[in-house]
Amino acid sequence: MIRSIENLDAQGKRVLLRVDFNVPLDKQTGEITDDGRIQAALPTIRHLLQQHATVIAVAHLGRPKSADDLQYSLAIVAKRLSQLLDMPVTFIAPTNAEERKSEVLALGAGSVALLENIRFDARETSKVSQERFALAEELAALADVFVSDGFGVVHRDQASVTDVAQLLPSFAGFLVAREYQVFSEVISNPNRPYVVILGGSKVSDKLGVISNLLQKVDVLLIGGGMCFTFLQALGMNVGKSLVEADFVETVKGFIAQAQQRGVKLVLPVDVVVADSFAPDAAHKVVGIGEMPQEWMGLDIGPETRENFKQEISQAKTIVWNGPMGVFEFPAFDAGTRQIAESMIASSALTVVGGGDSAAAIRLFNLDESKFSHISTGGGASLEFLEGKELPGLKVLEDSNA
Repeated sequence: MIRSIENLDAQGKRVLLRVDFNVPLDKQTGEITDDGRIQAALPTIRHLLQQHATVIAVAHLGRPKSADDLQYSLAIVAKRLSQLLDMPVTFIAPTNAEERKSEVLALGAGSVALLENIRFDARETSKVSQERFALAEELAALADVFVSDGFGVVHRDQASVTDVAQLLPSFAGFLVAREYQVFSEVISNPNRPYVVILGGSKVSDKLGVISNLLQKVDVLLIGGGMCFTFLQALGMNVGKSLVEADFVETVKGFIAQAQQRGVKLVLPVDVVVADSFAPDAAHKVVGIGEMPQEWMGLDIGPETRENFKQEISQAKTIVWNGPMGVFEFPAFDAGTRQIAESMIASSALTVVGGGDSAAAIRLFNLDESKFSHISTGGGASLEFLEGKELPGLKVLEDSNA
């Protein structure tokens, strides 16, 4: 178990809060296009403010190459956080340790500050533990306690995620605690039938997940671009669809393993194909094995959608990670939309594994409260499903034991 913020008396304390504010920005305007990750941190921030704590939020944005890479400044995030909290948020721009500390110490109780992008300091992601630890010591000097509430980074060994947790009393925020609880349940003790839906473009991104889940699930539904590597492994013609030829043999092993273990592996029986990768491409529905040689599959077809819907309707636990097609193009969004709507209609525990799946739900303007849990960490949720030990969670289990 990890120690939760519910066990923390934060009255009057300075709290270093690691959040995941790595939000998408419009390439032209630089404006935030989806503030879901900021909103996900609000319950923990408000809880701390109710105890008159001083909240010092730490986050990263993108992968800046230096502190001069100001397209990745968190100033715009501080502005949005201020709007959502309906109170001033102090943006602390200096990355120099002494200047940063001076500004933090000037904060009053019950206030919120956001530090500049922690990745402007190369030590944050350094492979040299001593370098990370030196930055962690500077961060720890700003606060009395540490709260980890950025699930999207708990699979990383980084100064503001793991190292600082060894220097201060450390707790999981509401978001991380909930993610930990849900994913622990679906890995260790799922109600059955247990159905997992995997999509996305590349099977290579999910090799570990598939290998681990084949030992746990009852039904595995495969869609998205990754399905074509499975179909080619079965000897099907897939036209110009995305296939990772290097992994065809691995996938053949997965198919055999599913059969041996009695896992029901459900693949598409029809697909929506297009003559090019474009929103206005000519497209049509064809059965598997009838794909035109020069066309590519960009979504699962209507019969497949119905098959997937049927499996979802019978499940008691459902986990979904990865879209069924190119949902950003309306002509190819029906498969992804059907998965989301089928999960909403289900009375099962419904878990969405973050990333593009969560983005699709917001793009479709579906009611997020209708899902049991929507993860904020695509990479972290995948590694959890792989059965990997996540360092940012492990350090919360170890600390304050």
